[in-house]
Amino acid sequence: MNAIPDPRLVALERSIASHEPMPRDPQARREQALRASARFQDRYGEPAADVATLEHTVEVPGHPAARLRVLWPTAERPGPAAPGAGLPIYLTLFGGGWTIGSIDDAAYHATGTRLAAESGCIVVLGHYSHAPEVQYPAQPEQAYALLRWCVDHALELGGDPERVAIGGASAGANLATVATIMNRDRGHAPIRMQILEVPSADLTMRHLDTRGLAPKDLLLARPLIRYLVRQYIPDRRRRGEPYASPLRADLRGLPEALILTAEVDALRGDGEAYARALMAAGVPTVCLRAIGQSHVGGGHRRFVPASAAAQRLILDAVRSLHEPPREWPTVEEWVALHRPSA
Repeated sequence: MNAIPDPRLVALERSIASHEPMPRDPQARREQALRASARFQDRYGEPAADVATLEHTVEVPGHPAARLRVLWPTAERPGPAAPGAGLPIYLTLFGGGWTIGSIDDAAYHATGTRLAAESGCIVVLGHYSHAPEVQYPAQPEQAYALLRWCVDHALELGGDPERVAIGGASAGANLATVATIMNRDRGHAPIRMQILEVPSADLTMRHLDTRGLAPKDLLLARPLIRYLVRQYIPDRRRRGEPYASPLRADLRGLPEALILTAEVDALRGDGEAYARALMAAGVPTVCLRAIGQSHVGGGHRRFVPASAAAQRLILDAVRSLHEPPREWPTVEEWVALHRPSA
């Protein structure tokens, strides 16, 4: 069956489509994307919440430093001993094919402030270096360094180092999964959850799913994905490494996952294959596909019901960090517990 785009999403994307030619220079493309986001935010976006913020730079040994922006849930910054201290922390990484995107993106920043205010959690926007100027493995190391910083500085932020989650969208979701795996491998800290929107999980491109997708509906078609991956990891031999393609990693012992995929998106194959691999590894996992939605349809909650529903799911997942972690029995434990008595 062919995937039919949501008419609401089609109408919105037509209204915000730019006829400005795409520059060849990478930095010019980023500046163009920031302008487009600012126009979208002015016309269709919800206003940013009034929250306290902090800018910080994190050193990354052997690689460029990474930036972050801390967003508290209120206009007041809680100290370590303030009432309400011990807040959960959610680190999120932007998408953009490793080549564009920014914590200075107007719509992305506004979404982060609202998530902080509505969830009552500290939200940290993480900024990694862009390809092709900086390439793999710098970005995974930067993502891991940002995650470590959130845990190491949780108490002084008014947060709880035992209530930390990580997530992102597209390339940012790829880096979030990789940072989670690196954290497991390096034995740093318990991470409660990974929240992944339309993730890229296999940079060898063997899990792309274009079945039922019309060429005009393929926002991320195979040639474009190949181009972006080449910008990020020029050496084809390294694209299957676990810290590049998390789908090819040992996934045992990772935190529970919420994965959101979109029907009108070739990367739905990556996200859903990653969900199956997590399940096979014993990781509690929920994966939902949004029918009629595209790769970038998740930020339009004022007009697209599916987008609003997706953002509610993310909000509920982040809010759940306030609660004690749920202990899910393993399959073996469940079978043993419910084995009929002789």
